[in-house]
Amino acid sequence: MGVLDDPTGIVERVEDVGAPNRFAVLPMEGWDGTDDGRPTPLVRRRWSRFGTSGAGLVWGGEAFAVSAGARANPRQRCVGPSAADDLAELRSLLASDQVAGLQLTHSGRWATVSRPARRDPLLDTRRTGPLLTPAELDRTADDFVAAALLARDAGFDFVDVKMCHGYLLHELLSGPGPLAVRAELHAATVGRVRAEGVRVGVRLSAFDVVPHRPGPNGVGEPEAAVERWGFAEPVELLDLLGVDLVCVTGGSPYYCPHAQRPAYFPPTDGYLPPEDPLVGVARLLDAAARIKRARPATTVVASGVSYLQEHVGNVASAVVRGGGADLVGLGRMMLSYPSLAADVLAGRPLETRQICRTFSDCTSAPRSGLVSGCWPLDDLYKARPDRVRLVAAKRGRDE
Repeated sequence: MGVLDDPTGIVERVEDVGAPNRFAVLPMEGWDGTDDGRPTPLVRRRWSRFGTSGAGLVWGGEAFAVSAGARANPRQRCVGPSAADDLAELRSLLASDQVAGLQLTHSGRWATVSRPARRDPLLDTRRTGPLLTPAELDRTADDFVAAALLARDAGFDFVDVKMCHGYLLHELLSGPGPLAVRAELHAATVGRVRAEGVRVGVRLSAFDVVPHRPGPNGVGEPEAAVERWGFAEPVELLDLLGVDLVCVTGGSPYYCPHAQRPAYFPPTDGYLPPEDPLVGVARLLDAAARIKRARPATTVVASGVSYLQEHVGNVASAVVRGGGADLVGLGRMMLSYPSLAADVLAGRPLETRQICRTFSDCTSAPRSGLVSGCWPLDDLYKARPDRVRLVAAKRGRDE
């Protein structure tokens, strides 16, 4: 299993970004830093595994908050007094020929202290707080620029100004009014970062899905019947920003996790999939292909393929050969099987016991106050004594 019948394409160099092949490591939100946002041995281990993954591009590594107040969880990495040295250390753990970006984020409504960008009748029932003021939004742009300079000086090749998954910049895009008005902060931030000589990419929720909740028998169902909800103008936004590097995702893990993380098994705070997860994979790949067809000069990274399991390599190769994306990213799969890209590229059979089966424990564990990681398949996490808390949380969900 895992040997490509035709690896043409996936092994090729991506000239525009200089990546030696067309696999990418996708960013994830770490729950295993220190209280003041510094890396721990678990963080260093994860980045070291990214470095030996064989992937040609590391998109973001993990979500790095532009201030302590912008964090989505109290152990997320963030800007602080030691950030320059910490970022340089993490960059050194990656391979010298890997192209590496750092994902910069402000969590807005989903920050540890919720600060929404706007009022929303559906989202306010889930999480609300005082709105960010115009002056605070301006300071947020300053924070993004300062963090981008730290990343540049630490040796990162680009920064990802995060515009996805319901966080601050995504939520602003989803509001009312013309796109140019909704994206005013985005354009200002990207322009200022680029003016400092830093290349900018965006991880973008290229589509949105109305918030879902568990319905009969625990299956997810929409909270409201609306014709259009959320952001749906990805090509227009990229043109407005002048960005030619985009990593495509969709929706938000806080209100429609099936949209960006197709999985058969839900997290403890989620719901059973309302569709065959393959439909979710196809939706994500189609979103990437639509952008690539509309703007061929844009470097597009596709996502959502971990659910494909043994078939990841073959589908990734087909996507690239068919012009649906320039690179294919791996997120959850990197936690359970960090060397999958290297094995596929070398034509080696896959280590089937390491393949992510989308149990969603990498989400359920942090929701239960545990650290990030693959608890079912990574021996380091399986042996942790606090694993009993995850087992109890999953049992409570199923009862």
